[in-house]
Amino acid sequence: MKKKILLMLVLALVGSLAVFAGGSKESAGSAAATIGFIGPLTGDNANYGILTSQAARLAVEQFNAKGGIAGTPVTLRLEDSEGNAEKALAAIEKLSGTDKIVALAGPVFTGESFAVGERVQNEGIAMISPSATHKDITAIGNYVFRTVVSDGLQGEVAGNYFYEVLGYRNIAVLYAKNDYSQGLYEGMSASFVARGGKIVIAETLMVGDKDFKTQLTKIRAANPEAIYIPNYTAEMAQILEQANQLGITVPFLSCDGFSDPAIYDLAGNFTHGVIYLGPAKVAQNEVYDKFLADYQAKWGVGPDSFATNMFDGTNIILNALKSVHAATGGFDRAKVRDAIAATKDYIGANGVINFAENGDLVAYQGVYKVNGKTPEYLGTYTVENGKLIKLD
Repeated sequence: MKKKILLMLVLALVGSLAVFAGGSKESAGSAAATIGFIGPLTGDNANYGILTSQAARLAVEQFNAKGGIAGTPVTLRLEDSEGNAEKALAAIEKLSGTDKIVALAGPVFTGESFAVGERVQNEGIAMISPSATHKDITAIGNYVFRTVVSDGLQGEVAGNYFYEVLGYRNIAVLYAKNDYSQGLYEGMSASFVARGGKIVIAETLMVGDKDFKTQLTKIRAANPEAIYIPNYTAEMAQILEQANQLGITVPFLSCDGFSDPAIYDLAGNFTHGVIYLGPAKVAQNEVYDKFLADYQAKWGVGPDSFATNMFDGTNIILNALKSVHAATGGFDRAKVRDAIAATKDYIGANGVINFAENGDLVAYQGVYKVNGKTPEYLGTYTVENGKLIKLD
């Protein structure tokens, strides 16, 4: 099943790249706008990049089918970062210098977003990441936006929820040495410890590692009440399986990375009982229903939360391009940035979208518990003045 899904994703990606290569020739010499995408399209965590790139392509195709901008289609250029910051920098070098993009959908991972964010800020190219959650990403500058909840909020809600609602006082952590995972760990632990909780042990891993039994054995000896694993899908799946092999029975807690549906193919029944934080569940709306149906019909798989974020972010970029062109006849990068920042009450697949002054998404956090392989929604939360607030 896993191989079949991966094959479908890869074939879809190849089709995506081929279509857009042809599209660029068709619009050569026209006043077309070009936007870029950067994310991992190959490697252990390619699933994130493939799903999000498919959402970006769907948004652009639908926009062009409605006439594009004054009858001219928008071009999308996909670049594979492999989840690596250096390759992401090479990608933005090409997109900015050769392809002359006017805005960027992505990057996907936090580490590459830090690197690319500095570059686009210096060059004046607006970017909207669907999944770079580290609290400091938008502090890079006013050209950096995101349609995903900041780790600052996720960490605060997680620490408070683990302490107050779940009643844990002693938990262990196994996190990766990267900006995403470490940022979530630091945010959660600060909140948890401030409430009176204790991190009894914190072990680390490197993205791409396959064997976690040494760390898990140390964690088992520390006798925690629960184990927090704020990591990417591939590593989390192996952690859950190896914990089971070691006879570890305490509950596992996780983050928005667990919302990737591939976890259920990779980890099987080991996902049962995991509680994780992810995007808040919004009231079902026609935009989401249509996006879900269109995405599944085109790609043969459902989108994850980051793909949904990418669809909204790409459409916000497209709307900005259209409004700037209508006002000026061109695609000035600074004016595109201003149009994105001016977005107000945009109705997307994730509901009503607004950006804070610093480019953060104005949002809340959802809490989920996995029953078998099915996530059950436990509620929408935020933190106000250090207090956990449940909104539904």
